[in-house]
Amino acid sequence: MGLFNFFSKEKKESLDQGLAKTKDSFFSKIARAVVGKSTVDAEVLDNLEEVLVTSDVGVETTLKIIRRIEERVARDKYVNTSELNKTLREEIAALLAENNTTDVSDFSIPAGKKPYVIMVVGVNGVGKTTTIGKLANAFKKSGKEVLLGAADTFRAAAVDQLTIWSERVGVPIISQGMGADPASVAFDTLSSAVARNSDVVIIDTAGRLHNKINLMNELSKIKKVMQKVVPDAPHEVLLVLDGSTGQNAIEQCKQFTAATDVTALAVTKLDGTAKGGVVIGISDQFKIPVKYIGVGEKIDDLQVFNKHEFVDSLFAQN
Repeated sequence: MGLFNFFSKEKKESLDQGLAKTKDSFFSKIARAVVGKSTVDAEVLDNLEEVLVTSDVGVETTLKIIRRIEERVARDKYVNTSELNKTLREEIAALLAENNTTDVSDFSIPAGKKPYVIMVVGVNGVGKTTTIGKLANAFKKSGKEVLLGAADTFRAAAVDQLTIWSERVGVPIISQGMGADPASVAFDTLSSAVARNSDVVIIDTAGRLHNKINLMNELSKIKKVMQKVVPDAPHEVLLVLDGSTGQNAIEQCKQFTAATDVTALAVTKLDGTAKGGVVIGISDQFKIPVKYIGVGEKIDDLQVFNKHEFVDSLFAQN
């Protein structure tokens, strides 16, 4: 039990540090929004709307949150500006609870799915390969046999980077090098996973958005070929988004959800940005579970997303 508490405390500290820039920016903006006011009135709500939009929560989600707070002000008749943080915290938590994001305590896979196949998508530069490496490390630490597939064969760097991660984490990789057919790599990876009795397979894919039709066709082909080996693969299509790009991450999510059936999200680089509010907007707008968040550069700084821990950390008083 003591070990569990230690790691929980360590994880919480990592989350707090990772969201520090977002939290500091968020609170300073809220403080300016209520300056000179004792109650939440129309002006405070207008200012709060601006705070949420400029924190990259997104316009649609911001309007939804403001409507909820307006309803509470009308119902409760009198809401102090000193209570605004608490009210905002409760409404954001409620909003996240209504979306498909479910809280999980650790890196795990559903029972009866072996190998559990994760196809990872996302544009270059968002931290896709790093996320795969950290994910492989987390699954391995939880006692799973992991196999990587280097199906982003469009760039030599992608294959090389994933190979480096496989060596660093100590998990095997299936690779045919740059220029190979991605579907062929995926087929070989799953065939090998079945032969090795692997628990988890993580397939990297190319993330070129300049031609959505080509991307769609390539991902569809990879899926069909994988299903020749594991009929219900992939079990998860994980889209990796760079949280530091704010609204651009939302645009990328639109592009990829149009190209393939994305079932889960990983939002990276939250430690280097004040735009962590984008997690709230993405979760609300797309109704796709935010499953992982990247809160630092260390190998253990990829965390499973827990909406309650996220909101608690975002609104924790210094």
